[in-house]
Amino acid sequence: MKLKTLFLLCLLAILPYSCRKEIKSEKGGIDLISNVYFDASKGLEQMQSFHLSKLNYLGNQIIEFVPDHSFPEINMQTYFIQDSLYYTDKDGNGSVILSEVAKTQKPQLVWNKKEGAIFSKEQILNYRNRRKLSDTVLFNKKYKRFEINSPWNYTRFYIYPTDTILPYSIYKHAEKDYGGRLERIDSYNKKTDIFVSLQLLPRKNWDDAAKEIFDFNHFVNSRKSE
Repeated sequence: MKLKTLFLLCLLAILPYSCRKEIKSEKGGIDLISNVYFDASKGLEQMQSFHLSKLNYLGNQIIEFVPDHSFPEINMQTYFIQDSLYYTDKDGNGSVILSEVAKTQKPQLVWNKKEGAIFSKEQILNYRNRRKLSDTVLFNKKYKRFEINSPWNYTRFYIYPTDTILPYSIYKHAEKDYGGRLERIDSYNKKTDIFVSLQLLPRKNWDDAAKEIFDFNHFVNSRKSE
């Protein structure tokens, strides 16, 4: 009888994880923002903010705008990303047909992209030596946390528990381990006294420029199917 009860308890403990379903977000956007604080030990007054990337997605298609660091309202580069491949908008033309770009350009692997959102297959450095922290609330959202402390760097990671999967993630392996989305990394370099906060900010809507491209491609594809 005791053995049967123990089995049922184990089954109940495993069931929530085995039944967890991942929901793929079909449409939306992601902003990558970095705030850099210089001479952080003396205060947080010397700060510079960078809008690293504006990602807009529809299914597995991503349009990425890389803002100019000096003039964030101007896009310095545009990338078209699908699965593990990316293409560059060489003409800077908003009325681009994505299927034609794939035919005329040689694709490149997203792992080799150096600007904007960085795609990485690498694990977090010293991930095995991480230490669990208590949960916290930031901007009305509850986060799981862990930290990695080394002689040269101290880093905290914030994971938002969710079943919704986005087409871009900073470190996929950590998201799988913690059952959520890595939305913030705070890192302090002990040698340079620089504190960097990287934030992933999901949004429901596209940028206007991305909407124009997606709508134009929908129009072209609907005409082809007629």
